[in-house]
Amino acid sequence: MVKLNLDREVTDRCREYADSIVHPVLVYINRHSTVSIERAVLRLLGFSGGYERNGAVFPVPNLIVDKVGRKALKDGIAGVVAQIKKRYPRWNQQKIAEKIIKGEVDLERLEDIPHEKMREIIKPWIDSAIRQIDRMRHKKEEKRYKFGNRHPPLKSVEVGSGHVYEDVDYAEMAVRQGADIITVNRSTAQSLLDYVPEGVTTEGFGGTFATQENLRLMSERINRLSYELGRYVSLGHCSLGLCMPELAVIGAAEGLDYLVNDPLSSILFRDINPKRAVIDQHFSRMVIARAGMILHTGEENIFKMTGTHLNHHQVMASQFINECLARRAGVRDDQIGLSHACEIDPQIEDSIVLEMARAELTREVFFRNPIKYMPPTRCKQDDAAYADTLDAMFNLTGIMTGQNIQCLGDNAQVFSSLATVHDRHHALKNAAYIFDGCRSVLDELIFSSNGKVMRQARQILDNSHKLLKRISEKSFFGALEEGLIVDRPRSRDGGRGYQGVFEKSRQYYNPFLELTAPTHARR
Repeated sequence: MVKLNLDREVTDRCREYADSIVHPVLVYINRHSTVSIERAVLRLLGFSGGYERNGAVFPVPNLIVDKVGRKALKDGIAGVVAQIKKRYPRWNQQKIAEKIIKGEVDLERLEDIPHEKMREIIKPWIDSAIRQIDRMRHKKEEKRYKFGNRHPPLKSVEVGSGHVYEDVDYAEMAVRQGADIITVNRSTAQSLLDYVPEGVTTEGFGGTFATQENLRLMSERINRLSYELGRYVSLGHCSLGLCMPELAVIGAAEGLDYLVNDPLSSILFRDINPKRAVIDQHFSRMVIARAGMILHTGEENIFKMTGTHLNHHQVMASQFINECLARRAGVRDDQIGLSHACEIDPQIEDSIVLEMARAELTREVFFRNPIKYMPPTRCKQDDAAYADTLDAMFNLTGIMTGQNIQCLGDNAQVFSSLATVHDRHHALKNAAYIFDGCRSVLDELIFSSNGKVMRQARQILDNSHKLLKRISEKSFFGALEEGLIVDRPRSRDGGRGYQGVFEKSRQYYNPFLELTAPTHARR
């Protein structure tokens, strides 16, 4: 229901400014690639697993990209693979990888071949990748049809102890206690690693390492529970950082439902190079679109870097930019899970009323999107009863403003590795009581035409409009350098991972830029 009586022209102009901000960024994206995109292409073509060297195991895609070198990489790693396959037609992926890593392929002597021939040579590997992504998407669609839609807000809880086998058991307990979504929290600082670890891991720091084997274990258990309990249970993970494209490919292959994917959060919160982040997000979101996953943005991190109530216009500006970037990658609106956070500061008068304004504004402006609503963390203290009160107010605000996905809070919210089975059970009971007890409250609420909620919402929207206009005038990279989006300047050529960005040659070839294009992502 539309309750805030917002000026539609203002929201339309916000989207127009977002489009003017994003257009030059897309021009830059189309001319460049990154080492992480090329590694993702290798994974799609079947080059995965680890390679043992000096007693350590290294990811095969990293070793291949490093060995090929920047000069050959500018033509696209798929083209290099096709050239080798033409010269040695009996070699499979394992043989090609081994020969490249050992330096037994003279890349200078490979024959130049047209793109059409490249596609013909590696077509079986391309088709296999697309079939796997489509197969996992169809499985999710069949489950949704079988079990039906769940009544929002969906209850999402985190697991992430570092020990994947324990995480799988914790996830099952949470599902049996009523969780709709399991989000696996990544190990601290994995976003700064320029590779995806291999194998099953039983150690982590504040979370569990995102590896394909770990995701497979969790996905298999969640899928089994869906059929046992007769309801759709979703699985989410994170791809922020230097390996966005690879983790999107892995998530698609393992049938994930949700994937955190946000260039602005990577840039501002993790100091990833802005150019690297925007290039990586575009390719990874094309994969997300094809796979039928829901991407989650990370605007809640802006709250961690700014105030709790004066900076929501920055959050909304980020939401408009993220929405436009996702649409340009072919992601449907119902797959764009924009994020916002409930940071209730009890020292501010009417803080809950102000939070209702922010939550309702986000819900109404982005009414087509499955909004992800994050719990309070900044103002929690070492007081369990006080934390429970904040979480209860967060849950109440969520049901009163019609949120889609409620990421439940607990007493160990900042570090999910510290959350106990009791913490998650308590959080689920809290949410279930409030959601069931207020199931129809959304239909009963009407805001005063000139009340505080409406005034606050209009002010935030107006300030977002002004901010987007300023960003448009400065350009996306220029605004980041001046700290306009958040007061944390980021140089366009600084930050982590810039050395992994390169300009494509005229001969650049990546078959998945076409096969995961928007027209192919529709279902």
